[in-house]
Amino acid sequence: MTPERLAVLALVLDELIPPSTDGRLPGAGELGLAATFAERADLVPLLESGLDALDEVARGAHGGGFAETPPEERRAVVARIRDEQPAFFSAVFAQTLVGYYQHPRVLVGIGLEGRPPFPLGFAVPPTDFSILDPVRSRAPFFRTP
Repeated sequence: MTPERLAVLALVLDELIPPSTDGRLPGAGELGLAATFAERADLVPLLESGLDALDEVARGAHGGGFAETPPEERRAVVARIRDEQPAFFSAVFAQTLVGYYQHPRVLVGIGLEGRPPFPLGFAVPPTDFSILDPVRSRAPFFRTP
């Protein structure tokens, strides 16, 4: 994919998950997810046709491509593509969620460590199995053969 298309895809990703107003969480477009989507050969044809359709809708509505569309009007263009290109939108949305919530900056922003859970794992508090005592002390209520 061309750098121009990647830039447009990044703008779309920022419409799907915009940056938080307090600055703790970045927008999805800032994280470089567009480039990782373009590495997937199975997604590239769908992305290219969807981005072409996005630019076409933007040109019809605003006279320029999606990148030239005023920021306050981009959401309407994305909403129209969601309805007209559901396969494109679903693929982009699903990949965005997966990539976004695995990114270290987002993990730190939501209060987790900026690393994968394995191989270190997470600290789990010890379980108090005494909470099962009432269940264990009940008489069986099922038939035995």
